[in-house]
Amino acid sequence: MPVFNEAGTLARVAEVVLARPEVGELVVVDDASSDGTWEELQRLAAANPERVKALRHERNRGKGAALKTGFAAATGDIVLVQDADLEYDPGDYPRLLEPVLRDAADAVFGSRFIGGSSHRVLYFWHSLGNRFLTLLSNMVTDLNLTDMECGYKVFRRDLLQKITIEEPRFGFEPEIVAKVARSGARIYEVSVAYYGRTYAEGKKINWKDGVSAFRCILKYGLLRRGRG
Repeated sequence: MPVFNEAGTLARVAEVVLARPEVGELVVVDDASSDGTWEELQRLAAANPERVKALRHERNRGKGAALKTGFAAATGDIVLVQDADLEYDPGDYPRLLEPVLRDAADAVFGSRFIGGSSHRVLYFWHSLGNRFLTLLSNMVTDLNLTDMECGYKVFRRDLLQKITIEEPRFGFEPEIVAKVARSGARIYEVSVAYYGRTYAEGKKINWKDGVSAFRCILKYGLLRRGRG
């Protein structure tokens, strides 16, 4: 779980995550928050010493960097990415984990655009941009994903150990999709619920991240084709 200035939601999200029977450990990486998130995280770890690992970056490095730190610290056989806001529902864990648990998949990506799961209605241009970036990603990876940018992603830990994360910020999404596709891993996609936030509620991604995602699709999908 990467966190940055999520003091208002961290405790609530962690409570729900830790209540899930599928969760053996929760690795939380604070990316140099300045709003009291680290103090909240320390309290959480002190109250759950056997299940919560609290890590911190001394300077803000981005979501991708926080995930890289968290992946290295994870000890479970299956690793699930959970954001620290309230946009995704841990109630979807059984659906996300099922293809891996029955040994049909090495990676499972969530999708906000398929199936019957509910989602909050928000920004049209964000949705359009998301679908455009997914289309470009599919063109260079030869996958048929519907939601490349979805925050819910599940991996076998041994697969993650073969991949080096390079992108420090939101470019993690197109990078990891390209590298997982190139690895030959078995990939599934499942429907997840989505309760998106507005910018006033703390949403952080913006148009600059969309430009960065486009760059990453070209970099890892085309320029790195055939390389590890």
